[in-house]
Amino acid sequence: MGESRLIHGRYRLTDRIGRGGMGEVWRARDESLGRQVAVKCLDPLGSQRDPAFGRVLRERFRREARVAASLQHRGITVVHDFGESEGVLYLVMELLRGRDLSRLLEDNKHHPLPVGEVVEVAAQVAAALAHTHDQGIVHRDLKPANIVRLDDGTVKICDFGIARLGHDIGLTSRLTGTGVAMGTPHYMSPEQIAGGEVDRRSDLYSFGCVLYEIATGAPPFDLDDAWAILVGHRDTPPRPPRRHRAELPERLEGIILDLLAKEPDDRPASAVELAERVEELRSARVAVATVRRAVEPGPAGRAERPPSWTRGIGPGPRAARFTPGERSPSGERSVSGKLPLGGEPSFPGEQPTLGEQPTPGESPAPGGGPTPSPSPLAVLAERHHAGLGLGRLGRWAEAGEAHRAVAAERERILGPEHPDTLASRYEVAFTLSRTGRPADALRAYKTVAEARIRVLGPDHPDTLAARQEMGYVLARLGRPVDAHRVYLSVLDARERTMGPDHPDTLRCRHNLAFNLSRLGRLEDAYGMACEVADTRARVLGPEHPDTLVTRYEVAYVLGRLGRWKEALQAYREVAVARARVLGPDHADTLAARHEVGVGLGRLGRAGQALDLYRRLVGDRTRVHGPAHPETLRARHGVGVNLGRLDRWADALAESREVAALRERILGADHPDTLVSRREVAVALGWLDSWAEALTEYRRVADARERVLGADHPDALAAREDEAHCLERLGHAREAAELHRRAAALRGQGLAGGA
Repeated sequence: MGESRLIHGRYRLTDRIGRGGMGEVWRARDESLGRQVAVKCLDPLGSQRDPAFGRVLRERFRREARVAASLQHRGITVVHDFGESEGVLYLVMELLRGRDLSRLLEDNKHHPLPVGEVVEVAAQVAAALAHTHDQGIVHRDLKPANIVRLDDGTVKICDFGIARLGHDIGLTSRLTGTGVAMGTPHYMSPEQIAGGEVDRRSDLYSFGCVLYEIATGAPPFDLDDAWAILVGHRDTPPRPPRRHRAELPERLEGIILDLLAKEPDDRPASAVELAERVEELRSARVAVATVRRAVEPGPAGRAERPPSWTRGIGPGPRAARFTPGERSPSGERSVSGKLPLGGEPSFPGEQPTLGEQPTPGESPAPGGGPTPSPSPLAVLAERHHAGLGLGRLGRWAEAGEAHRAVAAERERILGPEHPDTLASRYEVAFTLSRTGRPADALRAYKTVAEARIRVLGPDHPDTLAARQEMGYVLARLGRPVDAHRVYLSVLDARERTMGPDHPDTLRCRHNLAFNLSRLGRLEDAYGMACEVADTRARVLGPEHPDTLVTRYEVAYVLGRLGRWKEALQAYREVAVARARVLGPDHADTLAARHEVGVGLGRLGRAGQALDLYRRLVGDRTRVHGPAHPETLRARHGVGVNLGRLDRWADALAESREVAALRERILGADHPDTLVSRREVAVALGWLDSWAEALTEYRRVADARERVLGADHPDALAAREDEAHCLERLGHAREAAELHRRAAALRGQGLAGGA
């Protein structure tokens, strides 16, 4: 690829910034979004032009690129795009401004890094590995050159999928005469050298080699001969790091040596466990102190074991089991790392994807049948992961199709009530909810819940997860009383089986608090949200992301109570804390900034709100792209505040454009599209175009009635808008009839929920 070449009609390569065995890395400009990116150009075919081989390679590349693009974590390099140009495969990634650890060591003349920096690298990489391993993804080639420390101190892992791609197509180099597949010998695990099965523990070994090198200045087996290095990894205990550098803490040496255990079973069981040990080394604060209190001698003088769920809880921003970016429909994160439990959203549109399901094939099929061979199950697991990745990218319709296909195959192979089949059915239900089909989602969740009760039992966490999702969808269907009953039942089971302070119990109480606000019990909702926030601060830490979610909920209820000054201050505090914990570009940070704009608008500070939303549109566009639903949500805020400033012509133009984009991207009946349609109608009314406004109001009302039902509060509100418009046009009788109909339906709804 030549200089300044435009690929895919979008990415203009400017200068080469790196070269490796499988290709080159270029600095490039994304002409569509006007941002700097890095483009990794891979030409693994070389002189081999066999068409069949090329097809296999391209399919594998697409699969690995999708996996890499699905990883959304502050500690993992973002993959924006991928494709093929003139036979060369390419990945488009964020352009990192910093130095990889190999370069850091070179620039430091191979002197080791300061101890504090070593520990910081360990903490951040452990968190990133916990995220990827929890999704069944193994890096396979961790080394200093694949770990970058940015100028702001953030540490990121690069090149997920690239090493596996090279391995699978036979492009890794080999030791002469040995037949041993080579990665980077200084960082290869013993099982990798032996050609055995590679899993997450192999990544931990490789990372132990990295930590050894940055802590001592040299890798554990620093030999000139590649074979001698491999033999060292396989047979020779590493020299303890403190013999190289006496100032290293004993705990740090212990962590490194445990990572370098020859047998995978002798290493830390997971990156989560590694993160726990690193957090202890960093003198963990609030949450760790809570766990320590749990193990102090009781009345009988014996130390009590802490609850199993306390393993992994860290002091706020680096709680070991928290995976940034993994969120349930409630806007909550999964502390367990398995099935995040849904509930009521704190605000529209902040409901990203579920996390990982149990690994297919780990549990026997109900009924005692033989477990099928792992190959088809492994393929289905990858397709399941791909579906999850599509959801993380907001491509919910495609995710739904992927999960439906996997569910059908799992049902055929494993049976209709195997836990893995039900896991896929659960994801199908989730995508139905996210694509504006709550009634279908409710039926799907109910089927999953009933099956899980039979297979797993009524109090199993997965059963409770499905039931809690039913509560969430019931609330979306305008049935908050039914949702309240479900939440209370699930909460009772969680408190009974897990205890009042378990993170899943607190998650359910969080969702119950939100539903109380839907029932109009705002003071009760405020009190419960404050209690949950206080408990989470005590158990997880004051700046743990789950704590911040509930503080966000407190702000929401304050707004509902009309206490907008307090709400605005609370939103600002959450936004600042999230920027510090998750980063300024994290989706949750941007969401809190959005709500700051809402508060400013409610307080009559429309000019400030407009400025904020315009900046937010720029940031959303840079991070997510111009057509992302959250970018459009920020643009919607621009239109609303233009109207508040009496700039109705501008507001109408903005709202029409957003409505058209939402209809194209989300669908004509999506709730966000209908909100924009209503905003178009409002602007038309202010411009005295009441006949056009009536058309838009009716369009919104008909769609909501069709999707949600005639008695849903949102459908009734839309009919009231239509009636108001009819009054302005002088059609008093027709307006009165609509008002009577809405009142009757509203009364039926209240009677049915009593």
